Amino acid sequence: MNRQQEFVLRTIEERDVRFVRLWFTDVVGSLKSVALAPAEVEGAFEEGLGFDGSAIEGLARVFESDMLAQPDPSTFQILPWRGNGHTEQTSRMFCDILTPDGEPSAADPRNVLKRTLEKAADMGFTCYTHPEIEFYLLKSDKPGPDGIPVPVDQAGYFDHVPGGVAQDFRRTAVTMLEDVGISVEFSHHEGGPGQNEIDLRYADALQTADNIMTFRTVIREVAIQQGTYATFMPKPFSDHPGSGMHTHFSLFQGDSNAFHEPGAEYQMSKTARQFMAGILKHAPEFTAVTNQFVNSYKRLWGGGEAPSYLSWGHNNRSALVRVPLYKPGKGQASRLEYRGIDSAANPYLAYSVLLGAGLKGIEEEYELPPAAGEDISALTSAERRAMGHDPLPSSLHDAVRQMEESELMPQILGEQVFENFLRNKRAEWQDYRLQVTPYELSRYLGVL
Repeated sequence: MNRQQEFVLRTIEERDVRFVRLWFTDVVGSLKSVALAPAEVEGAFEEGLGFDGSAIEGLARVFESDMLAQPDPSTFQILPWRGNGHTEQTSRMFCDILTPDGEPSAADPRNVLKRTLEKAADMGFTCYTHPEIEFYLLKSDKPGPDGIPVPVDQAGYFDHVPGGVAQDFRRTAVTMLEDVGISVEFSHHEGGPGQNEIDLRYADALQTADNIMTFRTVIREVAIQQGTYATFMPKPFSDHPGSGMHTHFSLFQGDSNAFHEPGAEYQMSKTARQFMAGILKHAPEFTAVTNQFVNSYKRLWGGGEAPSYLSWGHNNRSALVRVPLYKPGKGQASRLEYRGIDSAANPYLAYSVLLGAGLKGIEEEYELPPAAGEDISALTSAERRAMGHDPLPSSLHDAVRQMEESELMPQILGEQVFENFLRNKRAEWQDYRLQVTPYELSRYLGVL
């Protein structure tokens, strides 16, 4: 037994933890949980916890259903919304999913990201990420009488609302996040009514993905405590901005930022340019992963600064990839921001495909196209074509089709995750396209 495992067992005893929740995700990023009694934790460290993988979306087929959940002791945390004298003390650990012979499961999203990070390490890189997570705070999970969700306020970007529900919510949520070891950099009201953003501090990509899964749980728990409802749905309102998860990426070689080159344009190194070129080249192939729901394409093509075309720019917020404003004397802060990803994406798979595409650009020495200096959405279609700003997929159907034709995506995700993910998305599209929507009934029923 290693020291981290010993620390967990000692903490469970000293803090009188009564339940230990083991967390992992299915292929689309839904959080799964099983609670262990404290006496069973040591055995789970040694042998894993057996479960039926065929009951989890995308994890195993019926004839190979036996799987093991192996808790990662480095992720142990006491959950602050349990305990405090009201209920039994509860903690959580993330798990790696193993096959019965103890090998990492090829279908485990967390393992997919681990493999991608190992490839980066083989190339000499450590990947750091910094997500800006948007979500809506609503009065209920039910729409109002007009069929539209009801936000908790009518405030806008950076608005300060004395005594406001969202302000109290953010304060409680940030405190709870920090209680579980997640450092927060900023929090503020976003552009839509009831829309909020909380930005997490830089961490390595695996820790960030774990943090995002915890973040979503914390946000929903705080909302329930305060009698509201939090949603990470990409586009809950037709007339207001969608919720994204802009993520900043940087690669380090030891203590040196591989994206920084003093004197270069925007202080951006050749490595950074090749990484960005890889993301731009392969973005249409991985959009089904970063924007995995039917509703995601209402955000991408619904305006509100959501990027819809392949482009990059320096401080250009209409671009898909942005090079943030350089801070003089702070070369360690050099980074790239990918603005296409939804806050509802599976973070393990989304970061895998983004990092994998960027590494491919470095490996193959992709050439970066010219920067976009203008608002791309304001250009005509002919102007965009002439400048090489091809569109992202316009629907989940288009995104699935482009992912199916990709050679790189099955290499990054592995054939099993690749096929399981596509099967799930094809089924979602089939369900969606068979629906007769309120829009169709209101537009056609009375006139046709």
